[in-house]
Amino acid sequence: MADTDINNIRVAPNFLLREFACKDGSHQVVLHRELLERLQALRDMLSRPVIINSGYRNREHNQAVGGSPDSYHLRGMAADIRVPGMSPAALATAARQVGFRGIIIYSTFVHLDLGRGYSHQLK
Repeated sequence: MADTDINNIRVAPNFLLREFACKDGSHQVVLHRELLERLQALRDMLSRPVIINSGYRNREHNQAVGGSPDSYHLRGMAADIRVPGMSPAALATAARQVGFRGIIIYSTFVHLDLGRGYSHQLK
C-alpha cells in the first residue's frame, strides 16, 4: 500500500480516517469515537457533505498553526468543519442539535469539540 493510502479506511458511512489526519503530511491520526459519531449524526441530519478542515494535530503542527497548547485537536476530540452552501452560524446551530458542547464560530468554518460546553463567535 502506498503512503498516500495509509489512512484510506472508512471509519463511518461518510468519513474516511484520512480526513482526520494531521495536515503536516505525517499521516498521524487520533480520533475519538464520540467526535466521529457526532459528526456522522450531523452529516445524517444535514444530508450534506461535512468537510473536515482540521482534525487531529500533533504538537508540532498545532504550534505551527497557532493552536492552543491544550487544544482538543491534540487528543482527537476536535474538528474544524464547513458545509458548502451553509453559513457557519447555521452549522453551529445544527451542531448543537446533535450534542456538540464546544463550538466556536469563525467567518468561514466552525470549530467543534467534546469540551465543557461553550459557544462563541470570533470575527
